[in-house]
Amino acid sequence: MTDTDFSTLQLPAPWLDNLARLGYREMTPIQRLALPAMLAGTDVQGHASTGTGKTAAFGLAVLARLAPEGGRPSALVLCPTRELAAQVADEIRRLARPVAHTKVLTLSGGSSVERERAALGHGVDIIVGTPGRVQDHLARGRLDLGGVTTLVLDEADRMLEMGFIDAVTAIAGATPPDRQTLLFSATFPEPVRALCAAFQRAALRIEAPPDERTARAAQLVYELGALDRMAALVRVVGHHRPDSAVIFCNHRQTCDEVASALTHAGFAAVALHGGMDQHDRNTVLLLLRHGSLRLVVATDVAARGLDVEELALVINHDLPADVDLYTHRIGRTARAGRDGLAITLAGPGDRRALAALGLGGAPTAPVPAAGATELRAPPPAMATIAIQGGRQDRLRPGDIVGALTTEVGIAGSDIGQITISDRISFVAVAAPVAARALAGLGAGRIKKQRFRAYRVELPTRG
Repeated sequence: MTDTDFSTLQLPAPWLDNLARLGYREMTPIQRLALPAMLAGTDVQGHASTGTGKTAAFGLAVLARLAPEGGRPSALVLCPTRELAAQVADEIRRLARPVAHTKVLTLSGGSSVERERAALGHGVDIIVGTPGRVQDHLARGRLDLGGVTTLVLDEADRMLEMGFIDAVTAIAGATPPDRQTLLFSATFPEPVRALCAAFQRAALRIEAPPDERTARAAQLVYELGALDRMAALVRVVGHHRPDSAVIFCNHRQTCDEVASALTHAGFAAVALHGGMDQHDRNTVLLLLRHGSLRLVVATDVAARGLDVEELALVINHDLPADVDLYTHRIGRTARAGRDGLAITLAGPGDRRALAALGLGGAPTAPVPAAGATELRAPPPAMATIAIQGGRQDRLRPGDIVGALTTEVGIAGSDIGQITISDRISFVAVAAPVAARALAGLGAGRIKKQRFRAYRVELPTRG
């Protein structure tokens, strides 16, 4: 046994078994350093970037201290964006499988307020939400935080940058003063340090060292020379032909223009930004996670909740404003020990900006020749099918796998990621067998029940 083994934490055997099934073999640095203190009830300040395993770390701590409060939430996790809140809630649900009847509720903009109010009325154990929506429920008397034993502030630096300080302060003030407070932030500027001083007691400051994932993310700068940035991007994508990639732009309009240019050049690409409605944003993220979409062109804010284990490539079409944003961007690739590549397009006037981002000594190369664009990226390997049934219908991933393999005759190797929500489920299947899988699910039964099924398509822009 090593000091990175989860069994050193004295977690119950079912918890360890579940971690193994989820693929958690060893603790990451932030988990190894922070979990013992968090499990002991100590307030923690975690200095860790995305992709370091911090969500699993505070998720386990939240579950370990869960104390049923007669329907009142026992834990509250605040996140800066609705996408991140959804990701965190899903991860906590996966971690909570050994803890029977744990109810996790997401409160965020873009969701039905009435549905959230009804769920609160039926009782909930853990709330994951954005500050604005949580504060709204609190102000209207729909939410009682008097039973909260653990408060988590995730990506605190981004919450403050987005102007949530007043909402966070009001929410924290509605929780018991003797609660445990866990704060995670990729950076610790003065406003974040002030937040720690206001909300935490004798907090342990933990800074994760650069993890293996970051070290494995190769970085490459393509020098544009006199070439137009958009034309250069088309050549770069055609040269690398990634299985999956996120292309970062600084503005919504640029995202739309880049996605349109790539599509016109023969690459299926879709924009992701705050100007899209929430349903379309959720669809884009779902398809990317399920391997049913190759190219997403996103702003930094829209990509905050983007968590794709096998993202092959990140491209900076526009240079980020600072090194923290650059760190967040490249943290989307090379996750969980996998290889990944971060590419930055740089013009003749970008030398000083590259140095500020820490790219002064990064490998450089000229943009690939125009002939490379003749190599079009193949269509996505997977298709995503929606099934109109979910947790409330007692559906589990094994039920869907069983229906596809036993009833439809799809090979297990052709089944990818499965996501189950309260009222709907999604399953990725290999594109060549998608039509057969869809027809079989629509005509057959899952757990002796019939469910409508349909293929999830990319959102269209009017």
